[in-house]
Amino acid sequence: MKRLFIIALSLVGMATTSAKDKIEATIGADLVSQYIWRGQDLGHVSLQPTLGIDYKGLSLTAWGSVGISRAEDDKELDFTLKYETKGFSVGVNDYWFSEGSYFQYHAHKTTHIWEGFVGYDFGFLSATWYTNFAGNDGLNSSGKRAYSSYFELKAPFRLAKLDWTGTVGIVPWRTTSYDTHDFACTNVSLRATKDFVIKQKYHLPVYVCLTSNPCSGKLYFIFGLSFSIQ
Repeated sequence: MKRLFIIALSLVGMATTSAKDKIEATIGADLVSQYIWRGQDLGHVSLQPTLGIDYKGLSLTAWGSVGISRAEDDKELDFTLKYETKGFSVGVNDYWFSEGSYFQYHAHKTTHIWEGFVGYDFGFLSATWYTNFAGNDGLNSSGKRAYSSYFELKAPFRLAKLDWTGTVGIVPWRTTSYDTHDFACTNVSLRATKDFVIKQKYHLPVYVCLTSNPCSGKLYFIFGLSFSIQ
């Protein structure tokens, strides 16, 4: 699985009658030294493009990942449909991995995973709950669909001219999707970002992230480079 961490990179306004009714497009890409998602190791050096469109808080985003340094890494293509208003957000993620046909949707054959989520951003803290509701979900201790879920808290702050984000993520019950046997903390991370702006149009955020998975006992140190046009 991937992290359906949703990456917002750049917003390019398209001509409309008023700012309130403006359609906005998203285009960009990340280059990461390691693909870590919700505390899980999903690949080595990867290129991760983003393309999306937003209108009055309703957005549709495509996100992908392809391994550069290791041929056996999965290729991934995800779509996110989300509605956001006044800090509240709700939506659906469609995750797909390259080991199966994209157009295979049969419940016991598909490699798609469909996940619903709901969250709220208080400004100083955001909280989001995710649950797999269909597709190739993990199993619980009884061998049945686990409805694998993940709850995440994020706290942004600014320190020493850098933008920081602290994250804590938990899996509330057993599931093979996250390789957990009960309630478990799978993600504790601290990320620092410096956004370099070129000619007030081109954005080049550089970031490093220290991420641990207390459940598996793993620790990762990740470098990332983004490109966006605004």
